[in-house]
Amino acid sequence: MAEAKRARWAVAMMFAAAGFVMGAWAPQIPLLLPRHQITEFTLGLLILVLGVGAVAAMLFTGRLIGRFGSVAVLRGFALSSAAALPVVVFSPSLPILVPAMALLGALIGSMDVAMNANAVEVERRLGRAIMSSSHGFWSLGGFVGGFAGAWVISRWGAEVQAGLVALLTAAMALAVMPFLRGEAPAPVAPAVPGEKTVLLPRAAGLWLLGALALFSMVPEGAVLDWAAIYLQKDMGSDVFRSGLGFAFFAGAMAIMRFAGDGVRNRFGAVLTLQVSGLLAAAGMMLAALAPTDTLAIAAFFITGLGVANMVPILFSAAGNYPGIPSGTAISTVTMVGYAGILVAPASIGFVAEAIGFRVTYAVLSVLLIVVAVLAGRTSGADEVQAVLEPGPPARRPDTGTSAMGA
Repeated sequence: MAEAKRARWAVAMMFAAAGFVMGAWAPQIPLLLPRHQITEFTLGLLILVLGVGAVAAMLFTGRLIGRFGSVAVLRGFALSSAAALPVVVFSPSLPILVPAMALLGALIGSMDVAMNANAVEVERRLGRAIMSSSHGFWSLGGFVGGFAGAWVISRWGAEVQAGLVALLTAAMALAVMPFLRGEAPAPVAPAVPGEKTVLLPRAAGLWLLGALALFSMVPEGAVLDWAAIYLQKDMGSDVFRSGLGFAFFAGAMAIMRFAGDGVRNRFGAVLTLQVSGLLAAAGMMLAALAPTDTLAIAAFFITGLGVANMVPILFSAAGNYPGIPSGTAISTVTMVGYAGILVAPASIGFVAEAIGFRVTYAVLSVLLIVVAVLAGRTSGADEVQAVLEPGPPARRPDTGTSAMGA
């Protein structure tokens, strides 16, 4: 159990390292405009390239995890991701920057899948949930990376910041690598003549989990990208108050993610997701109906409390999906969820321009209600098994079912 606890903190630090890289990347984005003499439209296309690279890499990361195990894959992508930011920052021209952006997205996306798959394995070893707080460490790493990264850029420039991020991320990853624990690599099955290899699983239930992840992540993107504009345009907020919408939303998410494992361990994944979905839907609807910016900001805070634990629960459920390796299942659900983040910002902008932000946020609240209604599909998130010692599967005293079956 002591080894499993060390593995729990090791994977948490991997989440923090991934968040640190992405947080440090954020203040670098505006600097691409003068450095490469490009417009905001071109910058938007470059960010899209980053996202496409991430989603495309997620297609194959599950196979790598199944072949080599989540620990080996996580180690490799953690070190590679550390070097990715300098590759982007030091790109001398636009033709080189484009593949560098795709590489950054691919490495971060693959690390995302690997660390979530490893977190599922640690949950099995501990026999309890750790996914929500792991995502909380990602948020914490993102905050530190963004705040400290911006400060370093203002003092010493983008190149120094990128180099320091690479060194610190690599040092963090190397420090915790010996403590990572996960499943053994799968044996290589002999090839069967005429048999076709399926890139993606065909289980309809797994794709439904992916759709629920998408429904959970689109509202998050809607607040991130459009809350400030909504507060300014519809409520006349100044620059400071309009920025508080996402700030309060993100703060609520961080708080609830660190508390989420305790809530889920006590009440179970299904009930936690039901309440979370309804709370997020209520917050989003309140934001749509709010007469003042103060009430809208409070509504975004409530939304953050609800949204915080939805994706972690869905990832845990995917990692325990019966008959499909954890890495493959998580890569599928992650890919679908992040594909929604790619499409959502532009789509929401077009829709809001046609029907207004209030109606748009009201519609998004319906998506969150759908997640709450279908929360029963995540019962597998609680079916964890302690694997420290051989023996019969553990039984959950509250349900009487095997910890390996739904």
